[in-house]
Amino acid sequence: MTYKETLDWMFVQLPMYQEKGKAVFNAKLDNIKLLAAHLNNPEDKIKTIHVAGTNGKGSSSHMLSSILQEAGYKVGLYTSPHLKDFRERIRINGIPIDQGFVVDFIAKHLTFFKEHKMSFFEMSVGMALAYFANETVDIAVIEVGLGGRLDATNIVNPEVALITNIGFDHMDLLGNSLHEIAGEKGGIIKENTPVIISEYQTEIAPIFERIAEDKNAKLLFAEKIVTTKVKTDLLGEYQYKNIKGVLAVLEQLRGFNINDKHIENGLARVVKNTGLLGRWQVLQKKPKVVCDTAHNVEGLTLVLNQIQKQGYNKLHFVLGFVKDKNLAKILPLFPKDAHYYFCKPNIPRGLEVGELKSKALVQELQGEEYLSVNQALISAKKMATKNDFIFVGGSNFVVAEIV
Repeated sequence: MTYKETLDWMFVQLPMYQEKGKAVFNAKLDNIKLLAAHLNNPEDKIKTIHVAGTNGKGSSSHMLSSILQEAGYKVGLYTSPHLKDFRERIRINGIPIDQGFVVDFIAKHLTFFKEHKMSFFEMSVGMALAYFANETVDIAVIEVGLGGRLDATNIVNPEVALITNIGFDHMDLLGNSLHEIAGEKGGIIKENTPVIISEYQTEIAPIFERIAEDKNAKLLFAEKIVTTKVKTDLLGEYQYKNIKGVLAVLEQLRGFNINDKHIENGLARVVKNTGLLGRWQVLQKKPKVVCDTAHNVEGLTLVLNQIQKQGYNKLHFVLGFVKDKNLAKILPLFPKDAHYYFCKPNIPRGLEVGELKSKALVQELQGEEYLSVNQALISAKKMATKNDFIFVGGSNFVVAEIV
């Protein structure tokens, strides 16, 4: 198979959660353990940092990778989802995995994948771990895909674990309360392994404390112990919470030589070093056009607060969502005095634009429907003056169509 045919097979024959939703959420680790054994357990051959959380885990993972790169290490980075190309998920020092490795890996293990009905995510995790072991990375930063306890990445035995923030997302899978969701995220805490919690949340801190005590794991709340004035090229004041967690992780990471200059340069060059897309990404200056992949209440609240701090005449939102979002909680966050350009991300899980517009009208959000994200953005740019502000978001998949 060609690279494209290989990806088509991975996406279509074994649909990933992001495309199909709950129907393919595989809530057990049996399959990934089977695959790891088949691959001669690459997870045991590399050092890792494991990162979970509702918001901030992607940015934090990229920050960690960038700092470790600045310190001279060969750093693997596994994240999800991708925006443009599958290879964004698996990088070493910012360079995406070779197309040839992707093609060869799937071809070599195709019979095994079919026989055991491996999910897209299990194959991706297996591929990443095999690639990092094959390339003998010094360390790999592994971002959890969904939840933690039952996520396919949870076969790693990290040097340090990081949990960034707990909020309401994927409640159909992880639970309807912060306590339940925290329990799932806390499932990445391992025996005798330090764990950092970026943000102290009074309601759920005891859950992490209990899990850590059961596992004899050192637990630290970064917000309480780290003060920082270090800046990052990832825009948005909300990144300071992530930075505190990252610095606390590095303090607990043994056997690596990381100094203040590595940290300063690493945080200043995250995008350059890792190729990160879609985090308060400025696409244009006049009018200012910004996109962000925030897609739940907590993430969107942070981004909307950041928007309010911008100087502009009029505010425009190019907005689309996936079907499983609780819009009754999300839409009231948005300002009523902005103009809206409603669209549907071009995936099966995309929320129909007519349904989005009708739900938005209930919240007094005024705007028009568009057939695509790009058409909505083109119209917003035509309507906006040079001193206006245009925001594009609501879903990873909306951002993916314009970056």
